[in-house]
Amino acid sequence: MSVGADPQQVADAVVHAMLLSDKASAQHGITLVSAAPGEVTVAMTVTGDHVNGHNVCHGGVLFLLADTAFGLCCNSHGPQAVASGGDIVYARPAYIGDRLRAQCVERGRFGRSGVYDTTVTRGADVIAEFRGRSRVIADGQPGSDGVRIAGAP
Repeated sequence: MSVGADPQQVADAVVHAMLLSDKASAQHGITLVSAAPGEVTVAMTVTGDHVNGHNVCHGGVLFLLADTAFGLCCNSHGPQAVASGGDIVYARPAYIGDRLRAQCVERGRFGRSGVYDTTVTRGADVIAEFRGRSRVIADGQPGSDGVRIAGAP
């Protein structure tokens, strides 16, 4: 983060820059709900392209949704971070037409590492719980100055 940059503006600019180039999330219809330093929510609707052989949302798609929220959240302070690991617990199935939300919350940052929890929900029902671990690899990235890059929605 640039010295004097507003943390909320940094979170907004970084998240939008990342989403602009995130083809996997866009292809699956994942959209931003909200972004703040250390807390990001994304959403998607389960389609026929997201189901497995049991006609329920594929676990890999649920992981993608949770991982997208996590990736945006661990970068929301400005420095460029990547995943160093992630685990998911599937609690209930999701079905075609379900609107899913994934809310990621920072649990702690220490040195260049961080821990983040993401809850995937359908309304009040918890669909999955994800824990991600991050590692900062660079001091900055597009948007870390708090200014949205050209083309960012």
